[in-house]
Amino acid sequence: MLNVQRLRVLKEVAAHRSFSAAAEALSYTQSAVSQAVATLEAETGATLIERDRKGVRPTVAGEALLAHAEGIFARIEAAEDALASILGVRGGRLRMASFPTAGNTLMPLAIARFRAAHPDVQLTLAEGEPEDIAPRLRTGEFDLALLFEFRGAAAGKVTSGLRSIELREDPLHVVLPRGHELADKGTLKLADLSEESWIQTSAESPCARHVVRSCHEAGFSPSVSFESDDYQTVLGLVAAGVGVALIPELALAGARDDVAVRELSGKGVTRRVIAATPRSAGVSPAARPMMELLQEVAGSFPEWAERASA
Repeated sequence: MLNVQRLRVLKEVAAHRSFSAAAEALSYTQSAVSQAVATLEAETGATLIERDRKGVRPTVAGEALLAHAEGIFARIEAAEDALASILGVRGGRLRMASFPTAGNTLMPLAIARFRAAHPDVQLTLAEGEPEDIAPRLRTGEFDLALLFEFRGAAAGKVTSGLRSIELREDPLHVVLPRGHELADKGTLKLADLSEESWIQTSAESPCARHVVRSCHEAGFSPSVSFESDDYQTVLGLVAAGVGVALIPELALAGARDDVAVRELSGKGVTRRVIAATPRSAGVSPAARPMMELLQEVAGSFPEWAERASA
């Protein structure tokens, strides 16, 4: 009998024309990808992938198998959906993960509504950055996760191999000391901040990397004075007058009175908040209703301007 997960590996190898690229897309090691293809070839008794100077490509047998693969995946998904519909959400567990700012805003509201509707389901929640959570989601360690990614060249990398939906845009806003000379402006451009001292998350974090890229596109390199992965600490440093920062809208739910928050004009800097589940079998039936609740919460969650004036 064909192994579905090994079929998925074959699909990625054929799509990327590379074992290493397939391994990266699946968050596998290259040896694991090679072993999966070799095992599938042994199971089918056919050579499915051939290698030459032009790279890697499926054989005639491989193409024939792949022609059926999408239909196989679709039938499995349909069977899972039908079974979940029959069984309903009567118990079991739902293992979730989230990046911190969504875990502090969107996730608690969705969890409260879910528990009221499905009290017998055991819920767990882990926290981490998308680049750490997504591989664990692909391997089935979690049933559902909230992730984010910035638009651009790397868009789609975090969610590769996952079922995902975009919940909302989460723009980054400029945060200044209340008495800053730029605080009187309604909107700002990144270039307005080229001479400022900056406070940001740790240099290797996704947000910090994107902020630096955006500043470079605006024609300058930000002078970073302090780093902290706690946005409350970042806000405190800004309030103390030691620098400016770009902070995601979701992190401004508890913004202080002694800072000024201004929008970025033009293209701005925005990240996409995404809910995702694995494509593999065995995902908890509770993932679907939680996904629907997250969509509702994200759609009704007030924008920063509304919260600031409330």
